[in-house]
Amino acid sequence: MGLEIAGEVIAAGPETVGFEAGDRVMGIVGGGAYAQIARIDYRMAMRVPEGLDYIHAAAVPEVFVTAHEALIQLGRLAPGESVLIHAAAGGVGSAAVQLARAVGAKVFATADASKLERVRALGADVGIDYKSEDFAQAIAEATGGRGVDVVIDFVGAPYLERNVRSLAEGGRLVQVGIMGGTEGAVLPLDRVLFGHLQIIGTVMKSRPPAVKHAMTRRFSERWLDGFGQNGLAPVVDSVFALAQVADAHRRMESNQSVGKIVLSIR
Repeated sequence: MGLEIAGEVIAAGPETVGFEAGDRVMGIVGGGAYAQIARIDYRMAMRVPEGLDYIHAAAVPEVFVTAHEALIQLGRLAPGESVLIHAAAGGVGSAAVQLARAVGAKVFATADASKLERVRALGADVGIDYKSEDFAQAIAEATGGRGVDVVIDFVGAPYLERNVRSLAEGGRLVQVGIMGGTEGAVLPLDRVLFGHLQIIGTVMKSRPPAVKHAMTRRFSERWLDGFGQNGLAPVVDSVFALAQVADAHRRMESNQSVGKIVLSIR
């Protein structure tokens, strides 16, 4: 188990380029990150920014690379546009809020009411309590019926119809997850057709290595230099010792966390 790591390079293969023993790195692996020693493809590794410890570095790779791919590469979010980010208190969601703010977009975000203050602090302009508010109605009222340019969704079927109806002319829905399942989805095709909308799906884990390498490179080339000074910061909810991994999973299942839950071997 485990898809992302941070630590010190202890050995490098003969075909490795740009890294050597002693370097501080973070990155994405195909599994096996719940360990004291892990192996990583150097093309999926990134240098840990100055001033960032390993705990916080471990909370960067997957969420920021995924958020960048969804928001900017696929969603083509541009300065002055608007975006609705669901599950904004989660790992990818909290990274997406920060990236959208850094791009210069107006950010609408859904989360549990108890987490909205944290989400606003990350850069959301408008927070929506998904339990007590209809986000589609909130978007319509806030935008005068125009809608948003991009929607980033992790929920799936229960949100599909409202997501589509929340998009502005030429809008893009990027489907990053299906936590709410796929059954019962309603797709208003008339809105897709006449609104010139696009629906784009993405799952990082199932992509071929070359695509994952490109995703990592795109994020690091645009954001890694000056990470922290450009307003981006990993969001760490809590830290557990590796031996307490069951407690870490219980924390995740509680739905009380904001940002990443990190396992430490120290």
